[in-house]
Formats: sequence, structure tokens, C-alpha cells
Amino acid sequence: MKALFIDPVNRTPVVVLKDMHSSKIVPIWIGETEAFSIATELQGQKFARPLSHDLMKSIMEAVGAKLEKVVINDLRDNVYIATVYIKTAAGEIRELDARPSDSIALALRMHSPIYIADHVFDKSAIEPPEDEEEKEKFTEFVDKELRLSEFRRYIDDKGQGGS
Repeated sequence: MKALFIDPVNRTPVVVLKDMHSSKIVPIWIGETEAFSIATELQGQKFARPLSHDLMKSIMEAVGAKLEKVVINDLRDNVYIATVYIKTAAGEIRELDARPSDSIALALRMHSPIYIADHVFDKSAIEPPEDEEEKEKFTEFVDKELRLSEFRRYIDDKGQGGS
């Protein structure tokens, strides 16, 4: 994962995944709750009570399961589809359908890899502009990471702040 920010056009959270072997990125628009969960994990913020993704991690650890990987493996009607691969305590690999946003939030907590299937990447990846000035702006844009305080302000502005 490269960055998390608020889309300035529609004020929706976006997670940006970057290819390790090129300068291409894949933006995925996500929900506010998942964005908040991702942002708090990226910034190492802990709460007195577990967030949903923290609880998922605790449950998996309690039963001896491990998140092997997350794969964003399809794109249907502009909606990304993900699969989480969980290794059970008995060593079996279980595949579970999941939203990419939840998968990413859990993968960050469990230090598990996040992959995008080649056909999904080919269909949705964005290449930086060729013009050097535009490329620099693009890189600066991609490298901008969400600050938790900015995200909280965004939530508060929408009247959804609080606990």
C-alpha cells in the first residue's frame, strides 16, 4: 500500500496501491470506516477498545490462524473483489471473499502481503504522465499520505465525528 487520502473531487477516501516493479498505481475508493481503520493502523494509534479489524486480528491469533495474503482478484462493474487467504491452526488454507478495504485493513495489522491479480492490475492501473513536470506532480500526489488529524477533521465536517 502506498497512500491513503481524501479524493478532493468527491471527498471520498482512496487507498493507493503501488506496483513494486513499475511506477503504476491502482486507486481504490473505500468507505470512511475502513479508511479510518487503515489510517489509525498506519499511524500506530491504539484505542482502549479494539476496532473491528483489531478484533478480527485478535480472533485469528486466538485460534492460531494466520493471514497468508490478500489478493484483489477481480473487478466487476467498477467494484473490486478481494480474497483473503487464511492458514488455519491445522495448516489448511481457507479462501474467504472480502472487500478490498477490509482486507487491506486486516493485512496491515497482520503484516501480510497485498497482491493484485495481473488482469485486474492491467485493467485499472494508472501510469504516471510522460511530461517531467506533470510526472513530478503525479509522484508528489501519490506520495502524499493521509494525516489522521486531517481525516478526523473530514469526518467531523461531515457530522460523523465522535467516539
